[in-house]
Amino acid sequence: STDYVRNMERFQGEYFGLILFAATGMMLLAAATELITIYVSLELTTLPMAALTTFLLTKNSSEAGMKFLIIGAVSSALMLYGMALVFGFTGSTQLTEISTAIGQATGDTPFGNYALFLGIILMIAGFGFKLSAAPFQMWVPDVYEGGPTPVVGFLSVASKAAAFAIVLRVLFTGFFDVALDWGILIAGLAGASMVIGNLVAISQSNIRRLFGYSTISHAGYILVGVAAGVKSGDGIFKAPEFAAIGPDSVLFYLAAYAAANLAAFFAITIISSKINSDQISDYAGLSTRNPVLAVVLALSLLALIGVPPTGIFIAKLYIFTAAVDSGLIWLAILGVINSAVSAYYYVRIIRVMFTQPSESVQKITASPAPWLALGLAGAAMVFMGIAPGFVMEAAQEAVKALAV
Repeated sequence: STDYVRNMERFQGEYFGLILFAATGMMLLAAATELITIYVSLELTTLPMAALTTFLLTKNSSEAGMKFLIIGAVSSALMLYGMALVFGFTGSTQLTEISTAIGQATGDTPFGNYALFLGIILMIAGFGFKLSAAPFQMWVPDVYEGGPTPVVGFLSVASKAAAFAIVLRVLFTGFFDVALDWGILIAGLAGASMVIGNLVAISQSNIRRLFGYSTISHAGYILVGVAAGVKSGDGIFKAPEFAAIGPDSVLFYLAAYAAANLAAFFAITIISSKINSDQISDYAGLSTRNPVLAVVLALSLLALIGVPPTGIFIAKLYIFTAAVDSGLIWLAILGVINSAVSAYYYVRIIRVMFTQPSESVQKITASPAPWLALGLAGAAMVFMGIAPGFVMEAAQEAVKALAV
């Protein structure tokens, strides 16, 4: 962000201050175990990000920020109402106490009470906005196209990781006793996100808008792991059973996706600042203008597809295996098909960079700071592909807290 903000020549202090506020909200969110803390942390994350989205003060940037703020406010209202319903049923905002209250409840409805059922649905809808999952993804393409590139990269990785962390904790710690019911809902959101994200991305000509739809599809892949974290137990009552491989694969996927997506956005930031365009056609001949940059961007795109031996390939292997083990075979098949579809629009960018001639012969250069960030992200991307065990072990340790 340093070079990017320096070129803007305004509001530099405010920019980094808002980034720190958003990062603080994300860290609090990932550590929260109580509904009110979760809500406040989400707002501390969302409001600075809305301001950062409008930072360019252009028409597209202002429109994106307004859409982000309005849809975010609606999703927050839905989530808050859902939390109120859950509190009314359980009498507590602590996740562990909520779990105890649900476990002791009885009734004829799937959740023992329709209000609790509605509350969980509304909370999932609110989280869906933060996860950029379909059908709550309306803000994503405009924000990705209109917002500052470093902000979009930060939003696509850090915000998604924090949101998925709290979704895992809320669903598996607070609502695991009704997991067989919300698991079907999560599986439906996963399927819709994969299909909508990949199909719409095919027609995009703006690389940042393409990445917006791409992140929707990746949210779908990760939601497969969330849905696969629970399976039907044996016996008459079919009590839910915890399947650790699902949440394990979610955390590993988030790490692999963060490395690959950050590498791609670092490269896009360097390129776009020099060519003053986000059109894919203007990436023609990049391999001759800066071969190293073209290779790193190509590798990150291949990693996002899930080509072996990249980290996302390992993550998808874990996620789809977990889905099959949990009886979600249809979702695993849908995920494999969508992975193949995603190869089309990612490879299209690579083809433009390496096979089409450029109208300009000017070399693309950057200061050491962006190259350092790009190198670190690229190294992490390669490391998780060739030595995934270290990251997976860390994910398994983190998930032990969710086991019931």
